Amino acid sequence: MQTPSLSAGSAPAPGGGCPARLATGPVPLGGPEFHTAPQALYRTMRHTYGPVVPVELPGGFPAWLVVGYRELHQVTSDGELFPRDVGLWNQWANIPEDWPLLPMVGRPMPSIYFTAGAEHRRHSRMVVPALEGADPFEIRSHCEQLADRLVDDMCNRGTADLVADFAEPLPVLVLARLVGFPDEEGADIARVLKDLADGGPGAQEAYGRFGEHMRRLVAAKRAVPGDDVTSRMLADPEPFTDEEYALDLMAVTAAGHLTTADWISNSLRLMLTEDEFADSLSGGRRSVGDAMNEVLWEESPTQILAGRWAARDTRLGGRSVRAGDMLLLGLGAANTDPLVRQDMGGGRRASNGAHLAFSHGEYRCPFPAQEIAETIARTGIEVLLDRLPDLELAVPEAELVRRPSAFLRGMNALPVRFAAVRTTGDLL
Repeated sequence: MQTPSLSAGSAPAPGGGCPARLATGPVPLGGPEFHTAPQALYRTMRHTYGPVVPVELPGGFPAWLVVGYRELHQVTSDGELFPRDVGLWNQWANIPEDWPLLPMVGRPMPSIYFTAGAEHRRHSRMVVPALEGADPFEIRSHCEQLADRLVDDMCNRGTADLVADFAEPLPVLVLARLVGFPDEEGADIARVLKDLADGGPGAQEAYGRFGEHMRRLVAAKRAVPGDDVTSRMLADPEPFTDEEYALDLMAVTAAGHLTTADWISNSLRLMLTEDEFADSLSGGRRSVGDAMNEVLWEESPTQILAGRWAARDTRLGGRSVRAGDMLLLGLGAANTDPLVRQDMGGGRRASNGAHLAFSHGEYRCPFPAQEIAETIARTGIEVLLDRLPDLELAVPEAELVRRPSAFLRGMNALPVRFAAVRTTGDLL
């Protein structure tokens, strides 16, 4: 299928699209700079383009990347002008069915993540109370038990990959329990979500498997309700179809899995490699919470979020945005915008709640979901450090490799070594 032309001097795409290519050209949304040195790349973008950057998605599709804190705050605060309504996108006629980013960008569908306005609020009224109903003490108990189980699987080896062995499986195992899955399904859901997030050739197939899991869960909980998120959603008095329940469960689980995994691995990397956080490994003056907060500011697990779409022609950050243009939220870039850092007095971690790691406005990550993610990440790290207090990197820091994604900031692997210890079962 023909993709829109982005050659120099071309006119805007019919019905919208980014303006003509600037002298320096739009920035391809991919390449090693996004996962090796994203902050340096964001600084170059600001210097060259300002707070709103013309970019090309894989396949040559035009979009705007919002890297300015104030401009991103403006976009996320105005749900009428910049709704999260993927149906507005002016490039749909050009998008092939097998486009690898399609599962991430989405299609118009009745879920909390891909609806706007009154319909989004209808889904939120059902999903958010279901998440709020999760007992914080029970979440922590689940996390402690599952984290101990993961440490048991590696503690007598003396070496481990903290991404594959701990950070990636822990959040999905906890979330699977919270939504109502039996433990044995958690591992397959983790594999599905990783394939989905990577956006590679297997993403479409992974999305189909993910949906099958959720549809089976909805049917099982309709027959035998329990004390879980799915059963509380089904008990909501407002009518929803089984497909809507499944789509909302997919949104909740996918949004909470890999981002929380990256929050864990990025925090552990910080404590293992930077002197100012090294004391956290042995219970020193810098707490686990400090490292986690630093990550939200400096290495936000979600670097770029798709997205918002302009409801009409408008201006943003000095750019002419056409109706239907896609705006990508540069959360990682906005958090390090030097203009807002100056407003905060220059402190890197000033005003903790002001970061945009969870986005902002009506479509931000719901507060109960943020609290669940923080509980999983903090508890998991605390259990790991309590069980393996002598953790150290097994390779030079320079050999650590980031996941090759412009959208997510995480580690491919985090190899460590430690003194082999006994399992919790041996200690009983």
